[in-house]
Amino acid sequence: MTQQTPAAVAADYFNALASGDVPTAMDLLSADVVWHQPGANRFSGDHAGLDGVGALLGGMMKASEGSFQLSVAGPAMENGELVAVPVRFTGTRAAASMDMGGIDLLTVRDGKIVEVHLFSEDGPAEDVFWGQA
Repeated sequence: MTQQTPAAVAADYFNALASGDVPTAMDLLSADVVWHQPGANRFSGDHAGLDGVGALLGGMMKASEGSFQLSVAGPAMENGELVAVPVRFTGTRAAASMDMGGIDLLTVRDGKIVEVHLFSEDGPAEDVFWGQA
């Protein structure tokens, strides 16, 4: 069996998310993944392991009243084990909405995503959408 390139792993991850296949997306994360969520909102900070990332994503879906969506907005850029993917993310809830671009920077090792750094084009607007804890 040949090892997938980091870009192929990233593509599988985003395809799984786009189709709503959360178990496949989570299976592409390393058991000790570290997720760096930007900003100054209730979800900001580092989230470690599958349980930590699962809780983060579940919390975001709950806070967005199930509306949070992420889509790939351009070609992935690969540099060794790093893959930068332009994304667009949206969400609406009773009191707010969000629609902006960003970059997801994935570190892929041995066929698994071991680290995720997220960048938003408008951090203050994202903070307003997610709100404080």
